[in-house]
Parts: sequence; structure tokens; C-alpha cells
Amino acid sequence: MSTESLPPAITGLLEAYRPVHDLGASASVLSWDQETMMPPGGREARGRLLGTLAGLRHQFLSSSEFADALAACESEQFEGSFATLVLEARRAHDRATKIPARLTTALAEAESKGLADWQRARAADDFSIFRDSLARIIELVGEKADCTADGRSRYDALLDLYEPGSTEADLAPLFEGLRAELAPLVQAAAQSGVKVDESPAQGAFDPDAQYKFGRETAAAIGFDFESGRLDLAAHPFCTGFDPGDVRLTWRHQDDDFRPALFGILHEMGHGLYEQGLPAAWQGSPIGSAVGLGVHESQSRLWENLVGRSAAFWTWLLPRFRAAFPEHPQFEVDQIVPALHTIRPSLIRVEADEATYNLHVAARFDLERRLFRGDLRVDDLPEAWAATYQELLGVRAPSAADGVLQDIHWAMGAFGYFPTYTLGNLIAAQLFEAAEKNISDLEGCLSRGEFGPLLEWLRGHVHQHGKLHTADDLVRAATGSALSPAAFLRSLRASAAQVYGI
Repeated sequence: MSTESLPPAITGLLEAYRPVHDLGASASVLSWDQETMMPPGGREARGRLLGTLAGLRHQFLSSSEFADALAACESEQFEGSFATLVLEARRAHDRATKIPARLTTALAEAESKGLADWQRARAADDFSIFRDSLARIIELVGEKADCTADGRSRYDALLDLYEPGSTEADLAPLFEGLRAELAPLVQAAAQSGVKVDESPAQGAFDPDAQYKFGRETAAAIGFDFESGRLDLAAHPFCTGFDPGDVRLTWRHQDDDFRPALFGILHEMGHGLYEQGLPAAWQGSPIGSAVGLGVHESQSRLWENLVGRSAAFWTWLLPRFRAAFPEHPQFEVDQIVPALHTIRPSLIRVEADEATYNLHVAARFDLERRLFRGDLRVDDLPEAWAATYQELLGVRAPSAADGVLQDIHWAMGAFGYFPTYTLGNLIAAQLFEAAEKNISDLEGCLSRGEFGPLLEWLRGHVHQHGKLHTADDLVRAATGSALSPAAFLRSLRASAAQVYGI
């Protein structure tokens, strides 16, 4: 948006916020590089660089100049998008002024070291390599939570960072309710006597062919590779610095195409959101995603509700055969059951739709205990194993498949995991609404016509940035408040189709 058409006070606030945005984006570029390209020997120097950038960003955000620009806007009593911009700027400024610069720098350095230690620990299957870094990160994250709690619990302060307004009191009954619904479904699938033939998804799949197939599929759906890229990483993720520069990462298994393909579709969903954010507000406090629950809804919608559907595979199957000509041929009705298995497993990112939220519930429980002081870092591997045994009936044979499987804690992202479940619920509700509003959506997907769905999401989600709360965005797009109903309807339908339950 041209600043010439803006009120002078808003122009002043945007100019004050620009270095805050740019320093954050610069740190994100270095973090992406650390996870994809940086040689191991760069760890210590990268930690210093990230710490310096975090400190500088904090200085700008908490400065008297920023406070003056913010006060000038607040005196104008703006309405509409300007009022939302000022509100988000106030929220960011207040948080920064409550957190000492020393803590911001120390946490950035600890997270950089923690990421490197996590990568080494996971490769060596040895939690002890990561133990000290994790303890330090938890200490600093707890200190950060104390600075911003304002009478709330530490964990509520952390939840609010990723999904504004979320509280432990709201999420605990949500997870309890889902556990009550999902546990019988998982048990019924196990007792159904149906053994899903997964051979169509298994075999020998060349990594280069998997990369090409995944990239071409993402491009066909609408991800713009002139404004993005796809690289290998230990843990798949998406990061966007601007709609013109969005980075996806992936990983693969040589004997099963599902982790790579659905991982790419998942990160592509995040990437489509990043590429569709409002250009007019880029670099401003309202130019980013409204929250991580909505962000996750975009990835889960494309990965599960589109990518695992028979309609999508009607279009994709000829392309799959061309990409893997030596793989035994199968038909759509043979692959779809292999994409909707219900089976407790160890790895969250590879979990099926029915058990995925139980993986999230496990992390929610462990994080709550950590920040209540009920769980020590040294006891975390065993607590992880015991929680998985209780919720999923499985026990990890190694730390790499257990407590070390996720990157989030190495990044200090405590309170992040519940947004995955919120994303599942939002995705299902959005997709139901899209089906009602897009003529013959199933036919469109079967013909590879993804534009109608993408444009519907652009109009109802992406283009709004942070102009609305997540609750208001979902209600406006779907006509009702968020509920688990659409998610459970979708899950029960696929379970009935595959397992007859």
C-alpha cells in the first residue's frame, strides 16, 4: 500500500515497524539456512548472529520512537483496518517492553545451539546430547512466560503466543472430548478384522523421483516456485519472509512414498497461505497469518481433505504412474484405503487422521507438566514413553522415534502443538463450507482444477492477514463458530468406507 494515501500517523507507525519486520525476516532466513544448508561448523557463529538480530529487533520494537508512533495513532481513534493495525502493534510493543533485551538475545542463542544439538542427538539416537540445551531453553522460555503472564499461568502465556486467546482451561476439555471420541474409533478399527492392503504405497521409490513428483504436484495445485523453493531438512517445515519468498522443506522414505508426498502437500498448504497474504499490508503488524491454528488448517486441508481423496487421486494417478513407471500398477480404489489407515504409530508427522490428535494430546500433557514444574527434563524420555503407552498403546524403541522426533522444543516453541489440533478442526469446517459454495468441487479436483478451491481460500482466509481474529474468520467463512463436528463427520465417513465401522 502506498503510504501517500495513508493518514500521517499510520505512515509513521508503519515506518517505525519496518525494521522490526525486516530484522525478523532476516533472522528467519538464517534459521532456514541453519536447517537446510549451513555446515555443522557454523553453529556457534550462527547462534551469535541470531542473538544479535533478536536483540536489535527487540530494541526497535521497545524503543521510545516506536512508542511515540504508536501513541500518535492511538490518539486518532482509528476504525476498521487501521484500528486493527494499531491494536496488533500495541500487542507486539507491550510484549517487547515486558521482556528484557538480555533475555531475548539469550533465548535466540540458546535456540540456535539447541537446534544443532537436537540434530546431533536425533542422528545419534541419544537424548543426553540434547538434554542440557533443552533444560536451558525451558528455563529461558519459562522466564519469558513470566514476563508476559499478567496473572496467567506460564503455559497460558505461551499458548497465547501462537494462538491469541487460547488457554489451558479451554484446550483441556477439547482434548478430553476428542480422546473420548477417537479412542473408541481407533479400537473399533483394530477390532474390525479389516487388514488394509498398503502395498500400493510401498516399494522402492527413488528420492530424486519423489522430489520431482512432489514438486510438480505442488506446482499444479498452485504453489508458485518463482516465489518459493523446496529443500531437504531433518524436519519438514515452511517459512515465509514475503509472499515473493516462501521456503518449503521435505524428507522422504525410500520404501514408502506417503511421507514425502503428504509432507510436501502439508508444507505446500502453509506456503499457499504465505503466498496469498495481503500484499497491501506486507511488512506491517497485520500482514501475517492470523494465528497458527488457521495456518495449520491450510496445510491439513490440502494434505488430508484434498490429497487423500479419491477425486484427487483420479487426477494424480496417471502422473504417479509416469513418475514411478516400475512400480506395480494400482487403481484409485486400491490406493485410497492405504491413505486412510487407522493404526497407532510412533511418529506424529506420519500419523493417520484418527490418531494424529492423540499425538498432539500427548505433547499438550507433557508441556503442561513441564511448566507446572511437575516434570523434570531428565524424566522426559520416560514420561514421553509412558504417555504414548497410555494414549496410543505404543512405546518408542528409541529416543529418535520418541522424545527427539520433533524440532519444536529445540526452537523454544512450547505452546505451539495445540494449534495442530485446532488446525484439523478448522480445516474440516472450511472444507465443508467450500463444498457447499463451490459448484462440483469433487469434479474440479478429479480434473485437476484446483483454482476454484484455492481462490475460495484466498478470499475467505489468505487475503485477510490479521485483520480479523481466528474465531471471526472461521465464523465468517463457514457461518458458524468452530466445533469438532465437521472433523468428526469427515473422520467417521472415511473410517466407514475403509473399515466398515
